[in-house]
Amino acid sequence: MEFGVQIEPQFGYDFPDVLNIAQKALDNGFKGIWFSDHFMLDSDATDKVLLDPWLIMAALVRENKQIRVGSLVFCNSYRMPALHAKMAATIDALSNGRLDFGIGAGWKRMEYDAYGYKFPKYETRLEQLSEAIRIIRGAWTEDKFSFEGSHYRVKELISFPKPVQKPHPRIWVGSNRAGPQMIELAARYADGLNVAWGFSPEQTMGIFQQLSKFAKKHGRNPNDIAKSVGLWTRIVKSDIEMEDMIKKGAIARGISEAEYRRRVSSSLWGTPDIIANRLFEYKEQGVSNIILMFPYGEETGQVSLFGEKIAPLL
Repeated sequence: MEFGVQIEPQFGYDFPDVLNIAQKALDNGFKGIWFSDHFMLDSDATDKVLLDPWLIMAALVRENKQIRVGSLVFCNSYRMPALHAKMAATIDALSNGRLDFGIGAGWKRMEYDAYGYKFPKYETRLEQLSEAIRIIRGAWTEDKFSFEGSHYRVKELISFPKPVQKPHPRIWVGSNRAGPQMIELAARYADGLNVAWGFSPEQTMGIFQQLSKFAKKHGRNPNDIAKSVGLWTRIVKSDIEMEDMIKKGAIARGISEAEYRRRVSSSLWGTPDIIANRLFEYKEQGVSNIILMFPYGEETGQVSLFGEKIAPLL
């Protein structure tokens, strides 16, 4: 399995933070840094710096010559598919082939309204995503490409440079709902499916079984579709520390310890042994990529703990 670190620009990272986390991740066995695609954290986030993920990636790959960069995920609604293809190919060229391209249907209505985007119903956003993936792949692989769908149309599209990775960067479909429609879309059009952020091994087993079924339905080999999981992660040094964090977390949220324990049960919380055992459960399902989101402000320490205490167990 390959491991990556998720960064949410909406939490307020500046670029030196990103550089520091990326180097620390690389030093501790992580392959890549992944970014979400948002415009604002919430309606009160007037004090949050929110750097654009595309521009962060462009800067990062020039400063760090080894780390891979990925999107978990770009929102299809925020850019036309041909533009997504052009921007992604440029990042792949700038990085000499270090891009992982994740894309999703979009969900954060508040951002759509604030920035003047229409917010179609879920089924429409899925249709748009399926058309977008076909356009992006065509732009990456054809000298000239035309497509006419219900939502998007391109005519004799020319897009150069082509990606460095051949035939193109892996196209991940990402979902935080993992409903059957999205799973089938990934099985039909994508190179990989990522589910995040709170899916236990028991839940992902069912999701990936559906993925396999839908792949066969559309004439694809299920083994050709990569599997990825994104996990909220907190590494603790002892069971005592874990119990203390659960108590404090429950109090801070005004809920019972039992309820807070239930909420974190599908996250990757625990001692190094517990986390390593949980990761093996995902590995047994054929998961190839694990993306870890550590608590904001604690990333470098948590990444170091992973490298020191967990990586040797895997």
